Amino acid sequence: MAAPLLSSATRHFLADAYLSFVFWTVLTSLGLCIWYFPLWHMGISGYEVALFSDMAPAILGIPAARKTLRRHKWVCAAVGLAGIGSYAVESPAGRLLAVSIGTAGVTSGLLSLLYEDTVAETGRLDRTIQAWEAGLVASLVVRMWFHTNNPAWVTMDARNGGWNRVAVVLGVLAVVDVMARRSDADAEAEAAKKSDARVSPGAGTRSAPWVSAAFGLGGLLFVLHSLFSDSAIVGRWSWDGYPNTGPAPVPWGVLVVAALAAGFAVGHRIDLTTGYLWWAVASAGAALVTTVSGWPGFAGGLILGVYSASVTRAVLRVQARCPPGRTFAVAMLWYNVLVLAHVWVVAYEFVPGGPLLRERTWVVMLATMVSLLAGARSARCSLVRSGSLQLASASAAADSYKVPILRADRQRARRLLAVATVLGLSAMIWRLPAATRRPVPYHPEQRLVTAAIWTVHFDLDNDMWLAEDRIMQAVRDLEADVMGFLESDTERIIMGGRDWTQRVGEELGYYVDYGPSPRKHTWGCAMISKFPIVNSTHHLLPSPVGELACAIHATLDVYGRPVDVIISHNGQKENALDRRLQTTELARIMRESPNPMIFAGYVVTKPHARNYKILYKGGRIHDVDPTDSDRWCQYIGYRGIKRTGYARVSRGTITDTEIQVAKFVVPPPEDDLGSWAPSYNRVEESSYGPEYQFPTVFRGKGVRGHFYHVFDEPRYYD
Repeated sequence: MAAPLLSSATRHFLADAYLSFVFWTVLTSLGLCIWYFPLWHMGISGYEVALFSDMAPAILGIPAARKTLRRHKWVCAAVGLAGIGSYAVESPAGRLLAVSIGTAGVTSGLLSLLYEDTVAETGRLDRTIQAWEAGLVASLVVRMWFHTNNPAWVTMDARNGGWNRVAVVLGVLAVVDVMARRSDADAEAEAAKKSDARVSPGAGTRSAPWVSAAFGLGGLLFVLHSLFSDSAIVGRWSWDGYPNTGPAPVPWGVLVVAALAAGFAVGHRIDLTTGYLWWAVASAGAALVTTVSGWPGFAGGLILGVYSASVTRAVLRVQARCPPGRTFAVAMLWYNVLVLAHVWVVAYEFVPGGPLLRERTWVVMLATMVSLLAGARSARCSLVRSGSLQLASASAAADSYKVPILRADRQRARRLLAVATVLGLSAMIWRLPAATRRPVPYHPEQRLVTAAIWTVHFDLDNDMWLAEDRIMQAVRDLEADVMGFLESDTERIIMGGRDWTQRVGEELGYYVDYGPSPRKHTWGCAMISKFPIVNSTHHLLPSPVGELACAIHATLDVYGRPVDVIISHNGQKENALDRRLQTTELARIMRESPNPMIFAGYVVTKPHARNYKILYKGGRIHDVDPTDSDRWCQYIGYRGIKRTGYARVSRGTITDTEIQVAKFVVPPPEDDLGSWAPSYNRVEESSYGPEYQFPTVFRGKGVRGHFYHVFDEPRYYD
């Protein structure tokens, strides 16, 4: 009879690794689903309580629950599938409920395995940890192929590129594989009978310092989730303005995968991973990625990634020696505290006690590193026999029997990590031509620039679906050469830790400036351009009272002439002082620039009011249409170029804010602009050729909910 394609051990490992992929899929989607509700409530909504669904493992403090989950591991795995199967639920609240149930399942499943999979001779605990590590790396690689989205998220379906059905089918197959295995109790009895060997201390006495172990587990989950659940996060944390932006996500994101794989590969070296020196090196890396831009910050993030991955084995193993109920309750509570702190540093204006953590990411990072140290030292004290220096293996107490088993398991895990790294590199190579091709403006013969501004609400639409497909369709239909996106920073846990601008830049052919990095504590402002970005500066505008406002000041090479573009997002209407100071600073930046100028920003003022005059008169720019009195948030201004048209396009179902778009003709570089003056004479559309006209697709009822509104058609000027 022919040998099976896969051995049973390999099949079980792949099934466990896929269930780990489900774990990371569900965990990373929970924050994204929760975020939808405060986003639309403009404050705490009550749905945030779903965050604490991950504390379900506290039930492991009940002996009957532990016994049940030990004998029926498939139960938690099956419950976890609710977190990816609920894509079929249209209601946002219903999907959040299902993801919360799935989160309870995947976290309870993982932590029950950590507590019970401790039979020394079978090495099951090591295999569980290795599969969990492999699932994280696999999650990163999948997201590299899908432009940082996870195709199994419940915010995706067939309409926006989701592979949800495939994910559910694979999940069911993995659960069936788990159901088909013998129960742990039977396996343990057989192993003990055959070898007459000891069961590891994890299955009997619980001697580890459980409080420090719990804080270590919470810190580990947080650092992996917040910085290493996607290959682009570290790069965007270290992102800076042109020309020295630091590493682009493509191709350098593969180094994040390599760092994690390297760290996991040395995780069995407890002597290295739990030592003070190793932690000190990682702390230096954490300081760099938290405070420094460019390549040094990125390198610091890679160092932290290697450390976080390498200490995973020790921190997870020590949980087996701790009382499960209170240990896991404290661990997940601490993880949630760090997640909330991670949000508080930027959302301080909208949450209780916000000023305590305002712009203090360093405090969150410090707490995380101290937590990891506590977990590592707890592991070192409990996993190594008292007075022994035999630290080379996390399972040294029983190596004489199971070295061949452990070696085979470790080789299998390393092979899978190597394959994942190669697949990640393949994704980067495949995407590199699109990421590095030279963009081409839509109408170079006419020296035309179409500029637009849009507040996109973090790429999460009105019904809790990712919206980048429709955003790209709108951008393509508008033929935008330069466009600003506000509320664009999605590299946080609550936004899914993703970078939707990558796909826009690659598929539509744009240079991308992501704007101020997530560690700058803004909601984000990004810019895409068909013209080379000669230089860009990221500004944090004066915000003494409210949320931190951001701006991009970029100089573009537009048909051989330097043209400055400002993309900005000012503060809320409640903070009059902030808005005045921010507008004054924007006016100063524009006034001091000698170049032609395009301004596209979120100003929060009525036309011709005080802040309006500060912006336009103080900045020496002109309003795209001073007669448009029905504006409050978004405005467009210009200087030194000819404005030919202006339109307002409705938002569709993507966000709560319209698109504003204007067309300009840039004079040749040899033209003297000393006598330049704007014209406000309206003309008919027929005065211009089709290249200068706005798309007809938005006339009447428009397309996909986008249509010309307010004045129902574009306006043109001579």
